[in-house]
Amino acid sequence: MTAKQPKTELDARYSSALHPRPGAEDVTATDWAEVQRRLRAAEVFWITTVRPDGRLHVTPLIAAWHDGALHFSTGRAEQKARNLAGNPQCALTTGQASLSEGLDIVVEGRAEQVTDPARQDEVIAAFEEQYGEHVTSPDGLFFGFGDNIRKGGDLLFAVAPGTAYGFGHDGQVFSHTRYTF
Repeated sequence: MTAKQPKTELDARYSSALHPRPGAEDVTATDWAEVQRRLRAAEVFWITTVRPDGRLHVTPLIAAWHDGALHFSTGRAEQKARNLAGNPQCALTTGQASLSEGLDIVVEGRAEQVTDPARQDEVIAAFEEQYGEHVTSPDGLFFGFGDNIRKGGDLLFAVAPGTAYGFGHDGQVFSHTRYTF
């Protein structure tokens, strides 16, 4: 998968640029490189999928940014796997639960199953780098993660962003950046 560079634009309707506050006069769009850095550092993500009857399903999970896409795994019988089989459109989010600091990120795209063993190994290595002992230690929360994927017990998906958003908060300075791929 080739990493694409998005069109980046500050959305003034939802940024301090529209209603300037002290210190917000120079609010700018968040650089895509910063978003990618934060995706690599995040530990908890939330995925939103759509059930066959149109109701949403939201659940936390771990994910790893690798080669221009967010990757996650799920058991074959889990609700998100069943939802994605019928509608691969989903959103993954991460950020902080704070109004005064942080960058909340939303990645919208189509989940595609990763079945190529070489690519699976690359992504598993990205998870091991991002989550360390949580994945690699026998006492880790997700120990056996890679083996479950390699043996086919868990499905591995990639979501390349179609659209992404960065919502920055720094005191009373807010930014809303849209990334279009």
